[in-house]
Amino acid sequence: MTREELKALIQGPIATVPTPFDDRFRIDYGLMAELTQWWVEQGLVTGRAVIKVAAAMGEGYHLTDEEWPALLQTVVRAANGKATIVCGLKPKDTIHTIEDARRAQDLGAVGLQIDLPLFNHPSQDDIVRFFTDISDAIDIGILIYNTWFFGIPSLTRETLSRLADAEHVVGIKWSVPPDGSVDYDDMREFAGIFNFIDNSLEITRCHRNGGRGFINYSAHVYPPHALEVWRLLEEKRYEEAQALYDQVHLPISRLMQKFARRSGGYRVPKAMMAVIGKPVGPTRPPSLPLSREELSELYDTMATFGWPLADREAVLAGAAVAHR
Repeated sequence: MTREELKALIQGPIATVPTPFDDRFRIDYGLMAELTQWWVEQGLVTGRAVIKVAAAMGEGYHLTDEEWPALLQTVVRAANGKATIVCGLKPKDTIHTIEDARRAQDLGAVGLQIDLPLFNHPSQDDIVRFFTDISDAIDIGILIYNTWFFGIPSLTRETLSRLADAEHVVGIKWSVPPDGSVDYDDMREFAGIFNFIDNSLEITRCHRNGGRGFINYSAHVYPPHALEVWRLLEEKRYEEAQALYDQVHLPISRLMQKFARRSGGYRVPKAMMAVIGKPVGPTRPPSLPLSREELSELYDTMATFGWPLADREAVLAGAAVAHR
């Protein structure tokens, strides 16, 4: 596919879906198929949103090289051509990333989320070579995850300009360092080339600059909320869109920061599924499941959103089971 064809597909709310595990931390592929069908029924379909598999919130870094392809294949088959599926790939060298990219392409992914090659401590030239070589080797889209927060340089304006020639680089998951070394608004210059996906809570600033999507912690939990935020953005009703987004994203972000003092990982977005009555099991160690007290606070917070929730006591009983 061409860059323009891929850009038309990889935009809107990006639902980073969890990977369900049983009580022995094995992937529950059957449940993943059921959830995928539910996400499609809830509106996460081609032209409206993206379903992203095996990314960080999906514990993709913890999946083996046998697990993630099986997970991707499960989701592609369950979506039955109705959804745009993007697969997260773990950071590897160029050669092995190309192998993974081709494998994901063969399994039906429309796009790939690929981190900067952080373990290589890359220069900007390294970054350009890395993504250009991958782009030349595949026919599906690349969403570059600008992972500067792992201690490597952010994408720069010059690098974005050079990547314009890499046909299958179609999107940038965008945030910038707080030190001012890169200006968030630099994206405006390149918004006609790449789909910028906000990853920094600045969804209206991104859209005003020509951005084409956003990340949040809840699109997989209650898709109608994220889809409504996107509709408001597309209609340029920016104050309403930001207010609706903040209503959910800000309190969930605060809880994640609070609970991270006990244990890290993406425990909260996964636990949110239990609160709506669709539990997806624990996170893999060393992250701990939410305690009863934490789950109770999460439930009470989500009750303010006006979403349909499962029975409170049934949800909290699940916390006791998780800690056995």
